Amino acid sequence: MNWIFFLLIAIAYSATVWQQWQWSVQGTSDLSPMHALTDHLLHAANDAVTLAIGLIGVLALFMGLMRIIEEAGLLNILAKLLYPLLKWLFPEIPANHPAFGAMVMNLSANMIGLGNAATPFGLKAMQELDKLNPHPGVATNAMILFLAINTTCITLIPTKIIALRTSAGSQDPAGIIASTLIATLCAMIVAIIAAKILQRVLTPPQATITLVTDTSCDETVQPYPVWVNATAILFLILLIPTTLFWGKQFSAWILPSLIVAILAFGLFKKIDIYGCFTEGAKSGFEIAIKIIPFLVAILVAIGMFRSSGALDAITKTIGPFTEIIGIPVEALPMVFMRPLSGSGSLGVMSDILQNPAIGPDSYTGYLVSTMMGSTETTFYVLAVYFGSVQIRRIRHALAVGLIAEVAGMLASVIAVKMLFFS
Repeated sequence: MNWIFFLLIAIAYSATVWQQWQWSVQGTSDLSPMHALTDHLLHAANDAVTLAIGLIGVLALFMGLMRIIEEAGLLNILAKLLYPLLKWLFPEIPANHPAFGAMVMNLSANMIGLGNAATPFGLKAMQELDKLNPHPGVATNAMILFLAINTTCITLIPTKIIALRTSAGSQDPAGIIASTLIATLCAMIVAIIAAKILQRVLTPPQATITLVTDTSCDETVQPYPVWVNATAILFLILLIPTTLFWGKQFSAWILPSLIVAILAFGLFKKIDIYGCFTEGAKSGFEIAIKIIPFLVAILVAIGMFRSSGALDAITKTIGPFTEIIGIPVEALPMVFMRPLSGSGSLGVMSDILQNPAIGPDSYTGYLVSTMMGSTETTFYVLAVYFGSVQIRRIRHALAVGLIAEVAGMLASVIAVKMLFFS
């Protein structure tokens, strides 16, 4: 992110210097390009703070609900449902190895939007997988597949995206729940297939990395009976056609029904839902404050980049080609930023949604919102997770991540068109 941040500002500054020189030669009396650049960066800094403050209410709501989900034990329920599927996907890992416990908790937390809570579980999973790694410093097939699933994990509640759409004045801020579900499910399927294929194609038989078998591991997850897991998987598969055909009609019902269901589940588990909610809501305020520096940095950089004309030059060059597949010029900054930076893509999305010429409920507004939730930030995930276990040779992990990113974006186009603009 250091280089992205620097290059955006450096390119913007260089382009503006060139425009300033031309402006001086022409002797026009209009506002100079350098003055315009200064105005844009100052306004962007103020807008970032205003945006973060506007997020507090919605983030507090969702973080309060998430705390009830945690206390009521829904994460454990999801873990038991996911375990058989993961055991099938990772046959090289010994049954009931601690890595499974960490992986299912990571994916369960990602599914319900607990991004901050998911990371510690993910790092724990990588550490457990590394203990089984016969070649330290080299990514195993299991590590790569886990990160592929982690970056594309099905998202049921895209909390931050709904909050941004609300602050941008959307009439249907939670409408992207359906389109995000479709995009993440498609991206995850593609990521799994790509990881399985590339581990066979790109790795010679003699260089194949297998995990050391360890049968002395303690049992970490007690799964449900087979028929329960099969029913859950079938339900998940049926969500795609159901969402495609009836998602638009039921999108307004999703959020209120979800809130009632979470509160009812909390009461059923006999927890203090009011106390849990208020305790969790506090973290919503903390998150909004914590993202201010990141929003300021990226919105200032984007504001300068746009003011200099560099962004328009790039998007106009490739825009005619991307519009053929349903990605308008205005959405291209999200396409470029999403694999590189989570905070950067969040800033890009908020900048697009706040643009009066676009708005959150336009095709572009729905598209960038869905793209934001379709995958995680590939480069960030690879850097953090592999860095935590000192992996230097990542093999085909980057290729799998980028393939999943493309799949998520194309699925976002299809979902948005079918759900909202068919």
